[in-house]
Amino acid sequence: MNALYLLFYISIAGWFLSEIYYKQKFKSEINDQKKDKSTLNILWVVIIPSVFLAVTVSKLTSFHIRNQYWILYLGEILIVTRVLFRWIIIKSLGKFFTVDVSIKEDHQIKKEGFYRFVRHPSYSFALLTFLGLGLFLNNWFSLFIAFVPTFLAFLYRIKVEEQALIQQFGNEYLEYKRTTKKLIPFVY
Repeated sequence: MNALYLLFYISIAGWFLSEIYYKQKFKSEINDQKKDKSTLNILWVVIIPSVFLAVTVSKLTSFHIRNQYWILYLGEILIVTRVLFRWIIIKSLGKFFTVDVSIKEDHQIKKEGFYRFVRHPSYSFALLTFLGLGLFLNNWFSLFIAFVPTFLAFLYRIKVEEQALIQQFGNEYLEYKRTTKKLIPFVY
């Protein structure tokens, strides 16, 4: 087996296992204000079929993004980057990170580190996985299937999360929202 494909399978397994770990370890607590509106379930319902369908489509069709090997490396770099940086971001949030949208009793708006540039860096890096997967599969249809439904699910989650934060912090969050981008620094 090619070393790149072995690394790909290991990184995809690491990605899924890390998300399962986060789902088990970082649930909201009894005293937290739960505001999730099933967004965590929606993400899982969208992500799992999108990934499997993207892989299946890449095996059944041949709509290459590029007929060059570097596209596979780029896809793998994005996947590995995501796993590392999402973990860093989760650690930086500390006790305020939960997999479901919730507000802690002593919740604060994080504005340091990655949060100086984007409001949702964890989601930004999560989306890199799906972009990386589509690039690694080197198939335009697979890229669309892996990225677009997941992106839309994350946009819904961001909407729910930002409503909860505005409700909790009011003008402080609105000002933070005005001075930062949603997912891509300086762009969107």
